[in-house]
Amino acid sequence: MNILVIGASRGIGLELVRQYRADGGAVTATARDDAGLERLRSLGATALRLDVTDAANASGLAWQGDGARFDVAVINAGVSGTRTTGLEPPDAAEFDHVMHTNVLGPMRMLAQMAEALAPGARVAVLSSRMGSISLRAAPNSWLYRASKAAVNSVLKDASLALAGQAVCVAFHPGWVRTDMGGAHADIDVTESVAGIRRTLAGLSESDNGSFFNYDGQPLAW
Repeated sequence: MNILVIGASRGIGLELVRQYRADGGAVTATARDDAGLERLRSLGATALRLDVTDAANASGLAWQGDGARFDVAVINAGVSGTRTTGLEPPDAAEFDHVMHTNVLGPMRMLAQMAEALAPGARVAVLSSRMGSISLRAAPNSWLYRASKAAVNSVLKDASLALAGQAVCVAFHPGWVRTDMGGAHADIDVTESVAGIRRTLAGLSESDNGSFFNYDGQPLAW
């Protein structure tokens, strides 16, 4: 199996690489810095330097033209921004950083990878339950929520554009004990990633354009 993981220097992305490599998968994965690239190489992955906010960098990805065909592609790159509790507007720089990373980045990557997918590929965007309009019950971290609601829209459009070629889904990975999730989160990264992988493996064409919890439970948009 040929796997692509965008944003794999640590946390969920790195664990995706670790688990797929442990099962014998051929993994191509991206990181922004030397330390992240070295972690990926130590797991036996093909490591590519990528910053999804850099248009020139994103347009020159190494799999283009080399005949790669990915059976699974996961877009994991993301940032949380400042944690807010009410209607505290972000400044322009922070808004641009969060939206460029969490929304424009996946838009670029989905467009770039479309021609490098194997027939019947599984494509996943790591979103968040915090991006759900119907499930939310608090206004905290509203910039992050807005970015994840937007990337859910991006994923839905990708599922329509790639229908018949790939099954495209969004995931809430759970509240995971990572640098972003913190030490008091509900589950560890191993459990989250194992659930995501099981759910991806069990997808059918009827699941195209869906939003799932890491354990396969459908979520409302």
